[in-house]
Amino acid sequence: MPPLLCALFAIIVVHLGDGGGAPACSAARDAVSAGHVLAGKDRLVSNNGKFALGFFTAPVHAAGESSAPNQDKWFLGIWFNKVPSQTNVWVANGGEPIMDGAASPELTISDDGDLATLNPLTKSITWSARSIIGATKNSTTTNNTVAVLLNSGNLVLLDTSNLSESRTLWQSFDHPTDTLLPSAKLGRDKVTGLNRRLISKKSMAGPWPGPFCFEVDDDTSQLVLKLCNSSMDYWSSGAWNGQSFTSIPELTGNTPGFHIAFVNNSREEFLQFNVTNETVVTRNFIDVNGQNKHQVWLDGSQDWLTLYSNPKIQCDVYGICGPFAVCSYSLMPLCSCMKGFSVRSQVDWEQGDQTGGCVRESPLDCASGNTSAAASTDKFYPMSMISLPDRAQSMQGVGSSDDCSKVCLNNCSCTAYSYGNSRGCLVWHTELFNAKQQQSHGGETDSDGGIMYLRLSAREMQSRRSNKRRVTVGVVVGACTAALCVLVFVVALIIVRRSRTKNRSSQNCGSLVAFRHKDLRSETKNFSEKIGEGGFGSVFKGQLRDSSTCVAVKRLDGSLQGEKQFRAEVSSIGTIQHINLVNLIGFCCEGDSRFLVYEHMPNRSLDIHLFRSNGGSFLSWSTRYQIALGVARGLCYLHESCRDRIIHCDIKPQNILLDASFLPKIADFGMAKFVGRDFSRVLTTMRGTMGYLAPEWISGSAITPKVDVYSYGMVLLELVSGTMNSVRRSDEERESSDGSHAVVYFPVQAARKLLEGDVMSLLDQKLRGEADFKEVERVCKVACWCIQDDEVDRPTMGQVVQVLEGVVDCDMPPLPRLLQRIFETPSSVSSSVLFVASSPECR
Repeated sequence: MPPLLCALFAIIVVHLGDGGGAPACSAARDAVSAGHVLAGKDRLVSNNGKFALGFFTAPVHAAGESSAPNQDKWFLGIWFNKVPSQTNVWVANGGEPIMDGAASPELTISDDGDLATLNPLTKSITWSARSIIGATKNSTTTNNTVAVLLNSGNLVLLDTSNLSESRTLWQSFDHPTDTLLPSAKLGRDKVTGLNRRLISKKSMAGPWPGPFCFEVDDDTSQLVLKLCNSSMDYWSSGAWNGQSFTSIPELTGNTPGFHIAFVNNSREEFLQFNVTNETVVTRNFIDVNGQNKHQVWLDGSQDWLTLYSNPKIQCDVYGICGPFAVCSYSLMPLCSCMKGFSVRSQVDWEQGDQTGGCVRESPLDCASGNTSAAASTDKFYPMSMISLPDRAQSMQGVGSSDDCSKVCLNNCSCTAYSYGNSRGCLVWHTELFNAKQQQSHGGETDSDGGIMYLRLSAREMQSRRSNKRRVTVGVVVGACTAALCVLVFVVALIIVRRSRTKNRSSQNCGSLVAFRHKDLRSETKNFSEKIGEGGFGSVFKGQLRDSSTCVAVKRLDGSLQGEKQFRAEVSSIGTIQHINLVNLIGFCCEGDSRFLVYEHMPNRSLDIHLFRSNGGSFLSWSTRYQIALGVARGLCYLHESCRDRIIHCDIKPQNILLDASFLPKIADFGMAKFVGRDFSRVLTTMRGTMGYLAPEWISGSAITPKVDVYSYGMVLLELVSGTMNSVRRSDEERESSDGSHAVVYFPVQAARKLLEGDVMSLLDQKLRGEADFKEVERVCKVACWCIQDDEVDRPTMGQVVQVLEGVVDCDMPPLPRLLQRIFETPSSVSSSVLFVASSPECR
């Protein structure tokens, strides 16, 4: 591609906001023909610059072999050319090495027209595309054969003897490893018997094939995840309904830019997906943990975004932890060895492969031959709250737990037993496989759980009793020490409180402390550490002189506005307490000085973590959901539990503070308004921040607590997207019917995606798709109800809390028509609207 044309194409790609990047402008070839050799660091690069093919190495010990770690194995693979860290999409020979040694292999067209790799020293074939080593070669003309790396990432071997149409002799798409690319097929050719399936890698250290497979089910039109050498399916997609698979509705066939199809006819049965934009870098693959994932590469963040992952819980992957290990649904690490067992291969576990499981530390007396089965001194260790392992054998006619214990003890191959009134006596022989920590659902536990008695040697049990005795002594000593410390602390607390009383002015307001100006100046180091600034003043960090308590001191600037905010905050937040409301410790009122002293919130405000790339922390989906629920509870308290209803009037991420554990607390009550219990609404001047203001503010109507509900809905949408609603984004621009461009305002886009069942596309890209689909859908439903045009259609905050807690469900909300009319105008108009929406606060 000429440099000028390439540069122009790159500019077009950037202008369109595509994350795939422009194709590489290089002289790299995309084919190997007769007489050409690819060796060493040489690469084939597809014409669009998206894929590369070449040789790479991995150390022997990565495969769990005992050879010296400096001996490498050679592989031939295809990877994404634009992704910084090599991400393979195909590896020759099913992921097994093609050669070992110091010299690099050579890729060429063999004498019989096959694509083959050669040992450069012996010139012997180590791998070939159409035949295995030692098989009879096909007699074809070498000069008529060429191997081409296509733009799709498919390596094809072509017979070009017919000048009008080349014939495909072999293609890598028919022999996938762990990745399915757009336009490739996953499934069976019913005529030839070819079965295209994905096989996981053994570990992250190399491409060796692992134990998990992703394929089309033999019996029904669905996809399954299974153990490759077994009929054991541990996840299925559900049947194809013409648009999607029933268990993965998020992967639908009618998504713009993404098309998925499942074909089942007399000749073939296969899954295939395509993307309309060729430069999009995307993949469907089965990872080392046995989960099927679909990801898209984001060029801006230089990371993969996970669109979905199944099964969602790793413990649902069969045998993920191997024998004699327990998989935890909620704890880290995921896998842990049972009592008396240790990791079989620490190297494998560190590389992500835990399927080898654990081995016994002390041999059983019976198995070691020291005693007969009947005289075995082995003991049983009880393991409760686990889902029982597979492969249990039911023993008929055993009527008690003691008898079940004897049955197991008298058989040298028995490793565990369990007894229950409903299931009787169960015993396990040889390895214990697929044990899981029992899940709890609202106080109830899984029905397949119970107590399992694990067989251990007498020596192992004796060692554990000694350890338990040491632990008991340690607990007693520790408890006594702790009691003494508590006594000392109580005495010190009494002294500190008496000292505080002397140092403070006698004036107080309920439980609020009236600080002296000179005390605040001292405790803030003369207001030297500024941690924030708002519309009414600055905030400084301080530490109370007579304790280790950190505080945030707000200095109110401006005599008129400062006085108003001072009185509003003291009279509102100063008289109430709630876990989700910031705690006002005290105030200072000397001359013209007005100060408010709050508890210090170390994680500052929510907007820092959502909207700023530097300085903020990554907020997982579970953290965001808890923030949404906490803010809802705080507003519910203000609206429904105070003596007078308190309308905050300025709910936004900047006024939601986070403590050390990211517990949310509503702050800044300077614009709060009281509504008596005898009145449903109050007339007041417009206050708050544009972008979060309810329509009734603009119309000049009397307000109700529903204005807070509207603002809260806008905050919910920002929690989902991780971006300010008022910020114009290039991917939200579309062409209207008259040919002009219109900006799709994010709240309107969210309402539409919710109606289409595509809420996961709204999720913050930083989350990489790691979120609970039902929770995301629930939050989007609540948000779209909260931002309805008419306040009557909005829920109360009490109802919001019930929905988020899962107590009640809500119907699908209608599209907010007012927002649609305002923001979905031609871009020349909407740009001015968005400028207003992002303007400073309107008081």
